[in-house]
Amino acid sequence: MSPAWLIAGPTAAGKTALAIAAAHRLNGEIINADSMQVYDGLHLITARPSAEEEAQVPHHLFGVADPAERWSVGRWSEAALALVADIRARGRTPILVGGTGLYFHALTVGLAPVPEIGGAARTQTAAIEAEGGLAALRQKAEALDPVATARVQPGDRQRLIRIVEVGLETGKALSEFQADTVPLLAEGHWRGLVIEPEREALYARIDRRFDQMLDQGALEEVRAFGERGLDPDLPAMKALGVPPLLAYLRGETGFDAAVELAKRDSRRYAKRQLTWFRNQTASWPRIGSLEPGTAQAALETLLADGET
Repeated sequence: MSPAWLIAGPTAAGKTALAIAAAHRLNGEIINADSMQVYDGLHLITARPSAEEEAQVPHHLFGVADPAERWSVGRWSEAALALVADIRARGRTPILVGGTGLYFHALTVGLAPVPEIGGAARTQTAAIEAEGGLAALRQKAEALDPVATARVQPGDRQRLIRIVEVGLETGKALSEFQADTVPLLAEGHWRGLVIEPEREALYARIDRRFDQMLDQGALEEVRAFGERGLDPDLPAMKALGVPPLLAYLRGETGFDAAVELAKRDSRRYAKRQLTWFRNQTASWPRIGSLEPGTAQAALETLLADGET
C-alpha cells in the first residue's frame, strides 16, 4: 500500500498546484485539510481550488459544510479517514492538503478524545476574552492547564480558547486528554512535506492574491454570505477577509482600510502557520520556492524518494 501524502503550508504558498501535480504523478485524489475551505459559500475568499483545478483530479471535502455548522477537528478527521480508506480501496493515493496544523497533528500524532464543548463553556470563555483580552485568556488557561498553555505561542488565540473551553466544560486539563492520543494514520502509512517559502516573498503574494480575489468577485461573495445573518462567533464568520469586508459593507469602515486589514490579517496568519509548522513538523522535508517550476521539480524529487 502506497503512503498517503500530507502537503502542508501557509496560506498562498502554492499548495493547490503542488497537490494537483502530486495527484497526477501518484494516481491520487485530493482531500481538503483547510478548516475554512470545508464551508460552502466562501469559494473565493478562502482560496478554494477553482472549477478548472477541481476538474483535473478528484477533490474531496471542499465546500461540504453549511457555514451555520461548526466543524471540529474530530468531525473533519472522521470524514477524512473515511475518504482515505475509500481512496486506498480503489487503488489510488490519498493526498491531504491544507494549512490547518491541528488537522495534520490529529493524523500524525493523535486526536484527544475531548467531549463536545457546550454553550455555557463557550459563553464563559467569550466573556473572559471580552473583559480582559488575550492576556486574560492566557491567565485562565494557565490556571486550568499550565502544561498545555506553556506550549502555546504568544498570540495563538484559538489554542488558548480551546484550553479554557475544555477546562471549563470537563473540569479536566486538555493536556490530560492529549496524553491518551494515538495517531490516526499509522506510522509508515504516510509521508509529509511542508511548503516553507521566504516570508517577505510570501507576504507579497498574499497581498497580490487578495487583490485578485476582489477582482474575481470576493466582495460580492462576502455580501451574499453576510445576508444570511449568521452568528458572528461561527468559525466561517471568522474566515480571513470576511470580518473586515463585512465591516465595510455595514458602513463601519472605508474600503481601502478594510482591504488593508484583510491583507494584514492574512500576513499575520501566515506567520503563525510558518511558526507552527516549523515547530511541529520539523522532521518533514521542505519546499522553499514560490516559483512553480522550481517547486514542482522539488516535489518530483520528494515523490521519487518516497517510492524507494
